[in-house]
Amino acid sequence: MEGSILEIAKAIFTMNTIRYFLIATPAFLIFYIFLDKKWRFKKIQHKLPKSGDYKREIIYSILTILIFTGVGLIVFGTPLKHYNLRYDEIAEYGWAHWFISILLMILLHDTYFYWTHRLMHQPRIFKYFHLLHHKSTNPSPWAAYAFHPLEGIVEASVIFPIVFLIPFHKSALLVFLLFMMVYNVYGHLGYELYPKGFNKHIIGRWLNTSVNHNQHHKHFTGNYGLYFLFWDRLMGTIREDYDESYLAIDQKRSAHS
Repeated sequence: MEGSILEIAKAIFTMNTIRYFLIATPAFLIFYIFLDKKWRFKKIQHKLPKSGDYKREIIYSILTILIFTGVGLIVFGTPLKHYNLRYDEIAEYGWAHWFISILLMILLHDTYFYWTHRLMHQPRIFKYFHLLHHKSTNPSPWAAYAFHPLEGIVEASVIFPIVFLIPFHKSALLVFLLFMMVYNVYGHLGYELYPKGFNKHIIGRWLNTSVNHNQHHKHFTGNYGLYFLFWDRLMGTIREDYDESYLAIDQKRSAHS
């Protein structure tokens, strides 16, 4: 990323803002406005958040975008940029590496998120870092970036291991960031988009779902993963009532199909 500090900051802020509103806005409009009455029976928690919840989520999400901009500026707008592993031509590593690098970013982020997330649930630091995000006990798509500034710094800092450990092309990083936003909005959507019985599928049992993350917001304990359930299952932190809750959503969907 070339240009002055101001130009780089503007570019990073613009990309983060567009990504957040481009994904969260249609999700909110479709599920919470246009099709609310038709699809409410499918909602994981039947009630809607209060208007004040939406306002808080959006305000803190904008603040998070500013924090992401600042961290991105450190990585790409200071002398540190000379030490990241960015390459300019896809041919340097080939298309196979391009795809693998995205997968590595996702896996690294999932591991980073799981362990930092569990750490932020430690009683001594929970109220300083993570309590704000958990004010959304019935989250909406706007909650995707609704972090306390301290948590925002933690979340944004995943960029450091990514760009300093994984050789990456700019387009691969942008695809990863788009995927991150899409899955984050899905996790806070309040609706399950995966098919019936997906939680028991040979693949689905290892993937995080909206039901899974919604349980975490509602109960505050267990289900700490982001994209996958590898760490939750390995460490025994997946909630015992997860399959029961997913089945309940399946039954609600079947009753109106």
